[in-house]
Amino acid sequence: MNISPTNPIQNPLFQKIEQVRRRQGKVQDTHITLAHGSGGKAMRDLIDEIFVSNFDNPILSQLEDQASLNLAPLLQQGDRLAFTTDSYVVDPLFFPGSDIGELAVNGTVNDLAVSGAKPLYLTCSVILEEGLAVETLRRVANSMKAAAEKAGIQIVTGDTKVVHRGAADKLFINTAGIGIIPRGISISAQNIKPGDAIIINGEIGNHGTAILVARGELALETNIESDCQPLHSLVENILHVCPQVHAMRDATRGGLATVLNEFALSSNVGIRLYEESIPVREEVNGVCEILGLDPLYLANEGKLVVVVPKKNAENVLSAMKLHPAGKDACIIGEVIPSPAGIVLLKTAFGAERIVDMLVGDQLPRIC
Repeated sequence: MNISPTNPIQNPLFQKIEQVRRRQGKVQDTHITLAHGSGGKAMRDLIDEIFVSNFDNPILSQLEDQASLNLAPLLQQGDRLAFTTDSYVVDPLFFPGSDIGELAVNGTVNDLAVSGAKPLYLTCSVILEEGLAVETLRRVANSMKAAAEKAGIQIVTGDTKVVHRGAADKLFINTAGIGIIPRGISISAQNIKPGDAIIINGEIGNHGTAILVARGELALETNIESDCQPLHSLVENILHVCPQVHAMRDATRGGLATVLNEFALSSNVGIRLYEESIPVREEVNGVCEILGLDPLYLANEGKLVVVVPKKNAENVLSAMKLHPAGKDACIIGEVIPSPAGIVLLKTAFGAERIVDMLVGDQLPRIC
């Protein structure tokens, strides 16, 4: 059957009116109800007003059940796809220096970046607890929008679910990310070799400490803020001067110590850290001393560990220092042949101790 061009479904004006009508739905409720997850008008209005209006782009605006991506321009940027996913359940939702929305975007961007990939697309799925303030959700979406724009990526598809009061804690976010790895880049912990230098881009433990203080359970007062930030452009600086980076990882849950233990086990080498070279804020050290914590295990959300051949270390360090996220970068250790699979810390007193993998969790729900 031929469809007449005057058919309203095919009429561009009708389609434009339909788009406007779809976007005009206003969320009347002040708090999330089960109806917002029912698949009906309340859910559509919530998605349109909170998410589509913030994340709007040509791919998302089609409002299909999936995002269709053109492969041709992707293949022009590299020869491999980087694909990652993560979930965010941080408590509280808003904390000094950041919030769960910015954290969800930057965390996934950084997981892509440390593979050498250029982050391009994100998904966003949210699980909402009945009773969550709509204004809280709006703030989180606004924050995600700002973080995505800063990182130069697009949020292209997502999902919304509502659960009964008490079945979740306010708001959980899941994101997945896609990026393209340029030709010639091969970053893996299995590339690490004895003699390599270990570099970090700045102070450790700020995020974990900021979350701990924000919970208000310990009557502590500090001006420490989370280090949450995107790291992909810093990685670009690094790869520009040293495409032969052996390994790179962001030190999130489990902190610096856990990342280095993973490196040592993956490559069957030893790692020696120098305590005096590891940058830790005085306030972070103070909180750790009071609570019996170790900053080596505290979470970070804007710190990456880079392992490079020793001959390239100074060039990489200089390139990192030219970037705002790497201005405090420093060499903190070296890779040694043995003991294999072990991380050693040379203390300020000249002694050495083993830095083991984190057992348990110092601070739950920090991301």
